Amino acid sequence: MTHAFTALDHAHMAHALRLAGRGLYTTQPNPRVGCVIAHGDQVVGTGFHQRAGEPHAEVFALREAAERARGATAYVTLEPCAHHGRTPPCADALVAAGVARVVVATEDPFPQVAGRGIGRLRDAGITVDTGLMREPARELNIGFFSRIERGRPWVRVKLAMSLDGRTALADGQSKWITGEAARTDVQRWRARSSAILTGYGTIAADDPRLTVRLPDGEAFAPPLRVLLDSRLRTPPDSHVLDGEAPTLILHDVQATPHDERLRKAELAAVGMRDGAIDLMAAMKELARRHCNEVHVEAGPTLCGALFAAGLVDELLIYVAPLLLGDSGRPLLCLPPLADMADRWKLRTVDRRTIGDDMRLLMRPVA
Repeated sequence: MTHAFTALDHAHMAHALRLAGRGLYTTQPNPRVGCVIAHGDQVVGTGFHQRAGEPHAEVFALREAAERARGATAYVTLEPCAHHGRTPPCADALVAAGVARVVVATEDPFPQVAGRGIGRLRDAGITVDTGLMREPARELNIGFFSRIERGRPWVRVKLAMSLDGRTALADGQSKWITGEAARTDVQRWRARSSAILTGYGTIAADDPRLTVRLPDGEAFAPPLRVLLDSRLRTPPDSHVLDGEAPTLILHDVQATPHDERLRKAELAAVGMRDGAIDLMAAMKELARRHCNEVHVEAGPTLCGALFAAGLVDELLIYVAPLLLGDSGRPLLCLPPLADMADRWKLRTVDRRTIGDDMRLLMRPVA
């Protein structure tokens, strides 16, 4: 039976979700979680999870509420944990504080929690209502849910193109298709990701840094830089080996480093398929390393291969108001279609203007 939530319940949970969003760049690999403790319309405590290994959202909110937590309602965006990890169980803390009711946006799929947190609260006589604003709560942690439920990260492919669907000139020149505002916007998508992935071809052609550049003072956990380089041909003076952020190179088990400087990165062998790195194996390796969201910035070949393999969950496309001509490079290299019925369908999740460019967030239609 679905609980009838009040307008006040919605307001407090919306507040908790905004709090959770403050951890967007810093909680990796943990989920982003917010908590509001209230008596009616009076908020007595708030908190959000800030960094892995540090207190969870409920702990910060309970500290602020102190004795006022007794008899209150706690609004939490994710089921309180029920196990001893790097911090004690939050379910126990809520019980000890004497809260009367807990409203949970969405259950935690993590095996050591998965219903146990809710069960512990109910066993202690606390009323627990679940499902309020479940979809936005899941969306905020879409990579965490993907890793736990599907065994692979959420994969977002970032692309920049002209109005005629070109990503570069025929000779590879692509700086800059989009304006400065769009390029700044990309940094925030990088910052929320666990890993930034590219292929050897992009390293050889563009030598990108694959780091995050946010305004001074904004905290973030540096994403892992991931390079698919089956034969370990990465130039030893590449920016991805500069030590500015951790780097992982995935390669064929038979490949050996041609230069010891490649060992500045972590090297990991993965399976091969049809002469190239097995993309699903690569994603499972990243999930094993607790990567939730993978942000891909690569050429049309690798991006197309990921899409054709069904591994792209989201396309982040910046469309610039310019034309590059029919000799320019395509958005994605995909296999030819024999029939329009076979076309790949997308749905638009978000559409907005960033500077002079349009940004489209699109997901494949299953």
